[in-house]
Amino acid sequence: MGPSTFCDDLPTSLADLLSNTLILRQTAPYLPISALRNLSRTCKSLHHAVFQSPEAFRYLDLSPVKSAIVPFDGPLDVGGVSFRAERMDEALTEDDFYSGPLRHIFNRLEKLHVLRNVHTLVLDGLSVTAELVKELLTEERFNVRILSIREAKHMNERKLQQYLRYAVRPSRPAGTPRVKGIYIFGPRDRTPRPASPVTRKLSADIPRGVTTSQGAQIGAQWNEKSQQALDAVLAQTEDKWYQSSGKIIPKRPSPEWAEILQACEGIIAFDAVLCRGPRHDPSKAYVRDATASGATHPSSFLRPTIATVALGPSGCETCHSSPEGPAVFGDSSPSHHPLLSPVPLHGSSVRAAQIPHTLDGSAPPPLIVRCEDCLKGRWCERCHKWWDEDCYTGSVTAQRTELQQTELTESLKPDGTSQLLPKQTIKVHMGLCVEHCLREEMMAGAGSDGMWG
Repeated sequence: MGPSTFCDDLPTSLADLLSNTLILRQTAPYLPISALRNLSRTCKSLHHAVFQSPEAFRYLDLSPVKSAIVPFDGPLDVGGVSFRAERMDEALTEDDFYSGPLRHIFNRLEKLHVLRNVHTLVLDGLSVTAELVKELLTEERFNVRILSIREAKHMNERKLQQYLRYAVRPSRPAGTPRVKGIYIFGPRDRTPRPASPVTRKLSADIPRGVTTSQGAQIGAQWNEKSQQALDAVLAQTEDKWYQSSGKIIPKRPSPEWAEILQACEGIIAFDAVLCRGPRHDPSKAYVRDATASGATHPSSFLRPTIATVALGPSGCETCHSSPEGPAVFGDSSPSHHPLLSPVPLHGSSVRAAQIPHTLDGSAPPPLIVRCEDCLKGRWCERCHKWWDEDCYTGSVTAQRTELQQTELTESLKPDGTSQLLPKQTIKVHMGLCVEHCLREEMMAGAGSDGMWG
């Protein structure tokens, strides 16, 4: 008999596939941590593939893990009966209580010798204290590069800001902090859920408007989807920061966060950037805070502020650019580009989190973002058209009536000298562009006995 070829004829097993580092790296981020644990218990070869490879836990999302959720989510009555009932230990601090579930998971991962393999850690929506983030930034047992703590609960922002300042101090040890990117400002990534069928019909005897009918609701949903598709096509990318999306950060960050972004520049990147409008540049902005009438001058200086409005790649409606110049990925400073959502699955570098992905594989579009103060009186909140400082004077002069503009023919340049100002055509009023959106609003209101009727 010839030599047996039985082993050569065996089909490739799952253990063989996952033993391949490249395949495991591409597959593991799509598996929840419970699936990885169950997989490791099936046989020794799979146990070895999961726990001996550094790729299995490189991306770790603890958001859907039930054991990571604090069972008691209310405020603690420090020293009270309810607090003692929950903590069961007088020595337990509030931080220990709220961060206990995550600390327990981290300790288990450390005993399994996989904690240092975690390079991307997602803790969105969980109870994450500032002290826990400090440990992730400073302790040797962690090796996290990208951290996501969006919509985290029980987070003391003031303490977190102090810890971030400490982590990026000039006297910090070499190679620290290991965390290079933090998602904190934007909304967490939502998992799409199938629409549940409608089982309850609306009562026929209750009068309802035409907009509550099923056809109108379906039409509104399709209009929204069509607008999103149009924005993606015009910007050649599905990344909201690069589209004409309007307000991209739902909750306006406090002014202290702008100082933190300045301190962390070049060290830690965030899912937000500073506004680079000319009013934030002391050499370009008009330094006085008010005009003779007491109103804010449209060119007055603004302190550093986080940009919260995405204006799209087209630029100003008149000149199709911006005074500060758009940020171009690969050419501009990395600090001009935010970390993009969703958190990258297969990369743990800032570049992997910042690079925009175009629909046709072409070069990334330019990025133009501003803060709301820079856009006050010059941006339409509905269609997102806007006019920059060079093309439109803005809030003070342009919002006067024509008679007031005729009487006031002299104004001040940004350098303080006087100049004759031509009569301004008002482009934006009450947050809507006069040419289109405000007119549509007035017509709709007049036709339905609304605010303009």
